[in-house]
Amino acid sequence: MSDVQIHWFSIINSVVVVFFLSGILSMIIIRTLRKDIANYNKEDDIEDTMEESGWKLVHGDVFRPPQYPMILSSLLGSGIQLFCMILIVIFVAMLGMLSPSSRGALMTTACFLFMFMGVFGGFSAGRLYRTLKGHRWKKGAFCTATLYPGVVFGICFILNCFIWGKHSSGAVPFPTMVALLCMWFGISLPLVYLGYYFGFRKQPYDNPVRTNQIPRQIPEQRWYMNRFVGILMAGILPFGAMFIELFFIFSAIWENQFYYLFGFLFLVFIILVVSCSQISIVMVYFQLCAEDYRWWWRNFLVSGGSAFYVLVYAIFYFVNKLDIVEFIPSLLYFGYTALMVLSFWLLTGTIGFYAAYMFVRKIYAAVKID
Repeated sequence: MSDVQIHWFSIINSVVVVFFLSGILSMIIIRTLRKDIANYNKEDDIEDTMEESGWKLVHGDVFRPPQYPMILSSLLGSGIQLFCMILIVIFVAMLGMLSPSSRGALMTTACFLFMFMGVFGGFSAGRLYRTLKGHRWKKGAFCTATLYPGVVFGICFILNCFIWGKHSSGAVPFPTMVALLCMWFGISLPLVYLGYYFGFRKQPYDNPVRTNQIPRQIPEQRWYMNRFVGILMAGILPFGAMFIELFFIFSAIWENQFYYLFGFLFLVFIILVVSCSQISIVMVYFQLCAEDYRWWWRNFLVSGGSAFYVLVYAIFYFVNKLDIVEFIPSLLYFGYTALMVLSFWLLTGTIGFYAAYMFVRKIYAAVKID
């Protein structure tokens, strides 16, 4: 890939997007928040306080545990596992230690790292599960260790059966599949259990306000607070920041080209992390201002909104760039695309969730609440 100029344009474009987002964030959120917090704290000094409104109104419910806390913490644990693995792989590849010309080195390193990062995924999932008042830690650890890897292994195995049926040399040999299973249950599962055990035993996250006994009524929401509209709005900027690199990655996977520009990829990854965090904070602030305190699941889904655009782009790429007409190659394309979209959703959803969680704890710690 000799034409590096387009990557520099892409990076500059992405940096402009991030600065634009940061400007919006600092103008809307920080100025409005300062005014909010000053008003709320001033009101507490006046005997006849005005009727509360906005995000302070839901302070007694904002940390109420969501539905299915075990599944949420398991998905977030897998997201942390993915995040650590991707960060290390891209960084090491950027240093030139994982050349794409050395066939399979990148994939092998990614698989091994994902297994060993299970200890971090388990720890974060265990601590979050305890914070959400969960108590069945063994079941939670098993769910974290098997939910996402199980889906990935199942899809890969089914696709591989079709490739075996065609007697293709591209099929993964059966002993390799067994070796991957042994790694999963012999390395990843025990490490997730170990991390989960220590995470569950550790002090839960300190929430700055107490949760009320009775949940308050949520007012009727405007159309733009709909979850799907939120996904569309939150996904467009992070996707725009990484769109060019996605094109080259697709070319490398499906058109037999080599991808060497890991320095650019690392920069784009950092920009993606920053833009996902900022968008997530903006979305959760608007949601709490609309007095809707059910932000846990919604924020996780909305933060991963760019995965929806990746799916749309993958369909566009299939129709316009590839000349695939047979059933099994099409099945392979969409099967592997589904895995990419799922992994990307987990990754971006986890980044956005933790950014929003830190933000929510920070703003409620700043106001005086009786």
